[in-house]
Amino acid sequence: MNEKQNYISPWRLLAISAYKAPSDSKIYGTFEVDVTDVLNYIEKAKGKGKKLTITHFVIAALARTLHEDVPEINCYITRGKFKFRKNVNICISVSIDEGTEMTAVIIKKANELSVSEICDKLNEEVEKIRLKGEELEGFDAKKFLSKIPWPFRTWFVKLIKFWVYDLGLKFPFLNIPSDPFGSLILSNIGSLGLTVGLGALFPLGRVPAVIMIGKIQDKPVVINGEIKIRSILPFGGTFDHRIVDGAQISKFVLGAVHRLQKPEQLDKPNRKE
Repeated sequence: MNEKQNYISPWRLLAISAYKAPSDSKIYGTFEVDVTDVLNYIEKAKGKGKKLTITHFVIAALARTLHEDVPEINCYITRGKFKFRKNVNICISVSIDEGTEMTAVIIKKANELSVSEICDKLNEEVEKIRLKGEELEGFDAKKFLSKIPWPFRTWFVKLIKFWVYDLGLKFPFLNIPSDPFGSLILSNIGSLGLTVGLGALFPLGRVPAVIMIGKIQDKPVVINGEIKIRSILPFGGTFDHRIVDGAQISKFVLGAVHRLQKPEQLDKPNRKE
């Protein structure tokens, strides 16, 4: 038996049938992280000609936490069973066409990469989209789907969901892979000036979580009995309760917070050579 199957409790098996997917199985939550040390590291990297951002560090921290602390939630549900992903692939929302259109970039095996490697890969993929129009597999199908009249569009989307997730097959002629959105979706709404947001669990995504990071703000924090001004990054998370429960969310949050306190470690590769 797959070792990860040991994490599947009777409640989780019941939840597959008790909840619809994922319209009534959502858990929401917010938390904050002191990223003062991360921002200092970013400033030092700028002096060396490297343009790192808070998004790159969050990708690395979330990916490593998902892989090392809560690997049992790196899965999706198909035909009433949990299907575990072999790798941690992070899906990042990207704004294109001067902010009028949204698409996504996948960072594959993000848990193995350093922050600098994530930066390079993300820049490379975004350039393909913005300059060459090469969107992620699956996202390039949205223009075709949007032209299908309603209600035929709804029926067609249901057919795609059945074909891709229940059967685990690539959809013919639309170039939609069997698992297009990876392990979780991350969106930086702070770049839009927003502080806190709670994202929707996209039914076609089949991801256990959607994480949004907001605008960094300076706030007073008590450290060793003294009030100090620190840079605080707000997070908003939406989780699929059929897959994730409170204990796992706690591990996920604490793991990400712990890793973001050590930016130098995140900027080292995390793979076995």
